[in-house]
Amino acid sequence: MKRGASAEQKRLEEASNQQVPWRKWGPYLSERQWGTVREDYSENGDAWSYVSHDTARSRAYHWGEDGLAGFCDDNQRLCFALALWNERDPILKERLFGLTNGQGNHGEDVKEYYFYLDATPTNSYLKWLYKYPQKEFPYQRLIDVNGARSRSEFEYELLDTGIFDRNEYFDVRVEYAKLGPEDILIQIEIENCGDEPADLHVLPTLWFRNTWAWWPNEPRPGLRLETSRRGLPVIAAKHHQLGDRWLYIDRDVRCLFTENETNTQRLDNAPNTTPYVKDGFHEYVVGKHQDSVNPAGVGTKAAPHHRLQIPAHGSATLRLRLSDRAPRELDDAFRDFDRIMAERRGDADEFYTDLTPVNASKDEASVFRQALSGMLWSKQFYFYDLGKWLTEHGIDALTPQRIIRNASWGHMYHADVISMPDKWEYPWYAAWDLAFHAMALSTVDLEFAKDQLELITRARYIHPSSQTPAYEWNFGDVNPPVHAWATIFLHRVGQSLHGVNDIDFLKRSFVQLDANFAWWTNRKDRTGRGLFEGGFLGLDNIGVFDRSAPLPTGGYLEQADGTAWMALFAQNMLEIAVEIAAHDPVFDELATKYVEHFLQIANAMNTVGTAGMWDEEDGFYYDVLRLPDGSSCRLKVRSLVGLLPMCATTVIEPWQRDSVPSVMSYAQARVQRSPALRQGIHPTGPGNLGKQGRGIMAVVNRDRLHRILGRMLDESEFLSNYGIRSISRVHGDNPYTYWVQGAGYGVKYLPAESDTGMFGGNSNWRGPIWFPLNVMIIRALVQFHCFYGDDFQIECPTGSGRFMNLYEVAKELSTRLTSIFLRGADGNRPVYGGMDKFQHDPRWRDLVLFHEYFHGDNGAGLGASHQTGWTGTVAMLMQYFSKVTAADLVVAAPTTASRKKVGLPHASSGNY
Repeated sequence: MKRGASAEQKRLEEASNQQVPWRKWGPYLSERQWGTVREDYSENGDAWSYVSHDTARSRAYHWGEDGLAGFCDDNQRLCFALALWNERDPILKERLFGLTNGQGNHGEDVKEYYFYLDATPTNSYLKWLYKYPQKEFPYQRLIDVNGARSRSEFEYELLDTGIFDRNEYFDVRVEYAKLGPEDILIQIEIENCGDEPADLHVLPTLWFRNTWAWWPNEPRPGLRLETSRRGLPVIAAKHHQLGDRWLYIDRDVRCLFTENETNTQRLDNAPNTTPYVKDGFHEYVVGKHQDSVNPAGVGTKAAPHHRLQIPAHGSATLRLRLSDRAPRELDDAFRDFDRIMAERRGDADEFYTDLTPVNASKDEASVFRQALSGMLWSKQFYFYDLGKWLTEHGIDALTPQRIIRNASWGHMYHADVISMPDKWEYPWYAAWDLAFHAMALSTVDLEFAKDQLELITRARYIHPSSQTPAYEWNFGDVNPPVHAWATIFLHRVGQSLHGVNDIDFLKRSFVQLDANFAWWTNRKDRTGRGLFEGGFLGLDNIGVFDRSAPLPTGGYLEQADGTAWMALFAQNMLEIAVEIAAHDPVFDELATKYVEHFLQIANAMNTVGTAGMWDEEDGFYYDVLRLPDGSSCRLKVRSLVGLLPMCATTVIEPWQRDSVPSVMSYAQARVQRSPALRQGIHPTGPGNLGKQGRGIMAVVNRDRLHRILGRMLDESEFLSNYGIRSISRVHGDNPYTYWVQGAGYGVKYLPAESDTGMFGGNSNWRGPIWFPLNVMIIRALVQFHCFYGDDFQIECPTGSGRFMNLYEVAKELSTRLTSIFLRGADGNRPVYGGMDKFQHDPRWRDLVLFHEYFHGDNGAGLGASHQTGWTGTVAMLMQYFSKVTAADLVVAAPTTASRKKVGLPHASSGNY
């Protein structure tokens, strides 16, 4: 254990080294289980409609649970969340409301205001805030107005309804603090922000996920009412796997009991199997039906019912404790409650003080902490047995007889805590998102981050063909292959932070990633020349055509992004193999294989002439459309697709060459035998070494890099005040159109939301700023700087007369990205655009949301509002550029011998 380590760091080390279950309980409850593919048993695959928000309160879910400020064990057996009622709403608020994909004018979107204020990686302290209106929640109005708006209009938000104008709302704060791994204190503070007294019903709800109805042999757990030694109510929970737990309540209130069973009477007009069903609390509190709860005080869902009248600008506090300690062991379950709660707040402060950049302002420190807290709150227990799900749909998972979603993935079995992109809009993992999540999470919990990467390549996830799963709506779609890059990144973080070479982690990862690389070369390289198609590749609607569908022209696309991703994949695999080979020479030959792959891909990408991806006249890379008659043309859309070849860049340190001399000899001999291969790569090797004798693997040479950066750093093209746009602004006045049999297929610069229905209309790569590829670009610039140092200068912005080295350009981009969330000179945060409440109200202005993507011109947040997945990498950027300077990157790297001795990488290696 490190000397002087914080209390939270000690808990992390106990969890990793002593298997103390500090991570067992956490915020692993989804924010939306309704409308998911897992719960869809419809005939037409319409997941949004089969379990809607309106029916969710009455249907017992199959594969998971959802709730407000949800908390559960790591198998989601016993769940805890809030339920609220303001005496005006038509329903008890037990889950977040939002629009389905067909209801919104820009796709699905949560229409609530909630915030992840604080979190530690062991969940020893968590804090969450929800703003609950005191007037009737405008459910139908949000649906109607958004449904009537066109794609060219803004979304109609909850703030737009005026419901918060007079501050008639409650601030509901929930805090969790662990006394021990199995002993959790819960504090709920409700503040009336309005000028009049207001009534509020608060039901802190405890329930079991329904397993007994779906697995007939599963024993039924139970909840029952008991009494503490102080005479206060206690809800006792008994589960055959989890054991016994008790929820202590610090007020003498009535506890309600019902069953987590479907209300078939309401949904299907069929008799219920029990008089007490899932929506029993709704019926009791809102419907005033006294017989909807079990007077015997037993069930599988229970809640103490607090009815509070909170004075104007006053507050009320509720205290609970979920513990494995029985009432007979506790004289007073709340004796040390306030002290422990204060200690855990202090532990969180201490933990983040150690992590926060030293020179960070108060505002920067707050953004940094909220970004990482959001990452930690966005974990979710994800349960999905595809074999069982297919069988329940009448499909034989081994020999599917009809087309159904994910029919070829019947081997998959998920029962893991996974980092989600967004627990409301995307309550399922996405493979390439997860790689970026792991990078951000490594800032606070390296072991969990590694586990996340390894999940995707485990046998119960990865396809027998070695394809990695993409995302729940279509596991067979194709995401960019970034896991190898994330793997070497996490390895370098471990070396830098802990001085540890986790070679076993690299070996486990390499085996599966090697097979996945083979899948790509066998399935996505049509001609075997090293030119890749890929299809979707995560960039949704960035192209002229839907790249997941057959082209209207016939033929196929050779994709600049797909090919660039594979060039980087080869570089990453080579770097991993070299790292392992320093300890195990068996990997020398495997490293050699990836030298050959990289040379082939780079040569194919940089083929000179009309058939190549590089356009000499424009100084840019484009996709190549291959037509059935054998002709071809470049699709001249200036987008991130053409910037990605620059990202296929990795510095080779002298120690790496020294570690595998046979590999280096092979590379030199290979190029000597086929000199044409030199045309496809950046000059490197003897006579072409960079700073400190470094080599470089890159598909973009110095001249092309200059030309690409000239466009990328042009504010009339890619460079925004807030990062790099996904499509050049030049396409605003000059849309690109490709004509097929009289039909035009076009791309136009759209700085905000999409104006098309492609991919549901809720994703837009046609102008906005996205964090993941900005991070890739920053990483590439840092790598190039390690090679060139100050010898490479570029005008930034283009035409400004201001020249920078590439580290300075990378830092400038990071600063622009970070500024999205920070208050500017005018006191406003770009992320909130023209939302006056967020910009100026003291109760709102310091609450930060990390959106899915951002307006290409003004930085306003767009898409999913709680996308603290890859957008959470902003914290990583803030930390990196506070620690690493341009000078750090061009000093001599350690020798092989010294590296082995201390286990540390050079600053340039792998971290970016």
